[in-house]
Amino acid sequence: MLKPKSTPRPLWSSSSSRFFSSSVKCQDKPIMNRYSRVVTQPKDQGASQAMLYATDGISSDEDFNKAMIGVASIWYEGNPCNKHLLGLGQDIKSSLQKADLIGYQFGTVGVSDGISMGTRGMSFSLQSRDLIADQVETAAGGHHLDGMVVVPGCDKNMPGVLIALGRLNRPGLMVYGGTIRGGSCEGLPPLDLVSAFQSYGKFLQDGETPAAEKERYQTVRHACPGPGACGGMYTANTMASAAETMGMTLPGSSSFPAESQEKRAECASIGPAMYELVSRNILPREIMTRSAFENAMVLTMILGGSTNAVLHLIAIAHSVGITLTIDDFQNVSDRTPFLADIKPSGKYLMEDVYKIGGIPKILHFLMKQKMIDGNNMTVTGRTLGENLERWVHKYGELDFNRQDVIRPLNKPIKESGHIRILKGNLAPGGAVAKITGKEGLNFKGKARTFDSEDDFVKAVESGSIKKGEKTVVILRYLGPQGGPGMPEMLKPTSLIMGAGLGFDVACLTDGRFSGGSHGFCIGHVVPEAQVGGPIAFVQDGDVISVDAVKNTIELHITPEEMEKRRKAWVAPPLKVTQGTLYKYVKLVTDASHGCVTDS
Repeated sequence: MLKPKSTPRPLWSSSSSRFFSSSVKCQDKPIMNRYSRVVTQPKDQGASQAMLYATDGISSDEDFNKAMIGVASIWYEGNPCNKHLLGLGQDIKSSLQKADLIGYQFGTVGVSDGISMGTRGMSFSLQSRDLIADQVETAAGGHHLDGMVVVPGCDKNMPGVLIALGRLNRPGLMVYGGTIRGGSCEGLPPLDLVSAFQSYGKFLQDGETPAAEKERYQTVRHACPGPGACGGMYTANTMASAAETMGMTLPGSSSFPAESQEKRAECASIGPAMYELVSRNILPREIMTRSAFENAMVLTMILGGSTNAVLHLIAIAHSVGITLTIDDFQNVSDRTPFLADIKPSGKYLMEDVYKIGGIPKILHFLMKQKMIDGNNMTVTGRTLGENLERWVHKYGELDFNRQDVIRPLNKPIKESGHIRILKGNLAPGGAVAKITGKEGLNFKGKARTFDSEDDFVKAVESGSIKKGEKTVVILRYLGPQGGPGMPEMLKPTSLIMGAGLGFDVACLTDGRFSGGSHGFCIGHVVPEAQVGGPIAFVQDGDVISVDAVKNTIELHITPEEMEKRRKAWVAPPLKVTQGTLYKYVKLVTDASHGCVTDS
């Protein structure tokens, strides 16, 4: 638990608005119902008013002058990341009512990456991001809501709700559902979800003995001890941290664990925060500025965050009219060191970031080093810098003598960022690599091509991918259209690492990687195989080289041979011919443009 330097009272409390630039009491009759008055005020909207009288929010005529705030909880009881979000949403609604606002809670779809990983269900994962954005935008737009509180938990939830807030551009903020506790079992190292993914590869490596099976089972049984998003610097915690850095959450939201007292206190404080946002009409596009995205990219590099941040930040920027490119990520990566010893490549969890003082302490350190801009507006009505100064006044600054979760600038894990944007004849439109340097910065090997994830799993199970043989595993026809939905390759990378092949195998795909993936991983290859990108022309035995210093990726065949293969290639039929995924395939852009569906 965070320990204040003085009083133990929570930083955020339902009775306090001391983080805001003005009290909710001192506003002189602010306009609160900018949008809802379209249906609550005119006499010719009597039917609208009649229906609202039947809701729990309206009990008097005066209520029609109040702001109507949507509370979008991405709630689903079949997933630990999301199962507690209905309860958090109820706490938030209660806080809104105490602040003289009307709260209406609703849910949206949410797909668990961890549960669907390695199955056809993963095709719905990235698509769910845009579906969430559409649902939140539709509910708020259709019901003339004056503001939005969004409560996400799992990977695609955060970008989905932020895209919606960007499109709507009405007062709104995000409350992250929080990270899960670390798992534990006697006789095993500290556990989390990736431990469970890697357990099968280790089971194969250990010879499938009864002892190996017991270890595998105990790992699976104890990896996820309760509610909250996957515990490392995977996509959920990466995007929550980015959202806080951009100013779209209250301070500390991204690092308060799901079951912490601070998370409940945060929910209880949302009423005053939303009153401030609505009364001052502070809008998402005034908060999510170009500078805010630059800050988010810097923190992502510092933390060793998920490559999915590239897709998602580009898409969120698109929602607010800002053009962010893959080259912007490379520029930030070139000047930003990798400092966090956090899983998947490190040893700590997001819970440990909370214990050392949370994301605000890290941001304050970066601001002091002039690595981020503290002048950006946030949902508190104050600048990021003002929020951070208040945080460290209460909790103290980041102390490198008392923790090693975050390293000092003079002792980085890697002197530049772990995210590398690669280009070459194999990915002329770009590819996104996650390379921490632990498996080297260069890789050259012979290609093994797989047109399905299942075929690769069978190859590992059969032992046909061997130690000592430098192999570039090609997983293709897994892009936005070919996947469809650009499924994540955590199962293959976990098999590689669990089987002890991390130094022998590089993984190259037009699909994505989970934030939990580590090793020599290159994804987001553009153009994808389904549309005739060069990755479709690779043959077994071809030599491929990757240079994460020069940021190149090359297939070593002649231009004449490449053209010969191109002419011989025939596009396979789409894997879907109707339904939501078919609509997605018809709308989605490529990975280098964020896989947006409204371009």
